[in-house]
Amino acid sequence: MPAISMFYGIVIYMYLMDDKQHHLPHIHARYQGTHATVAVGSGVLLAGELPAGKLKLVQAWIEIHREELMADWDLAVSGELPFKIAPLQ
Repeated sequence: MPAISMFYGIVIYMYLMDDKQHHLPHIHARYQGTHATVAVGSGVLLAGELPAGKLKLVQAWIEIHREELMADWDLAVSGELPFKIAPLQ
């Protein structure tokens, strides 16, 4: 489960070969013991939870980096390591 970005205490992961459970491109975000799965295409929370403000930051980051995330998704579902993506600044 490679970390692809970190910002404001949030760590973003993209798991390898992880297209079975949610059946769409998504990322995993962890913050202080909470975990959320968020869709790349829409920013919708698929599972878990994050504090509301942190979820909004993750959704903004997804919006900015959607193209890079989709490229990383293709790598990850093929079993290849995704590239790091710039943090939210």
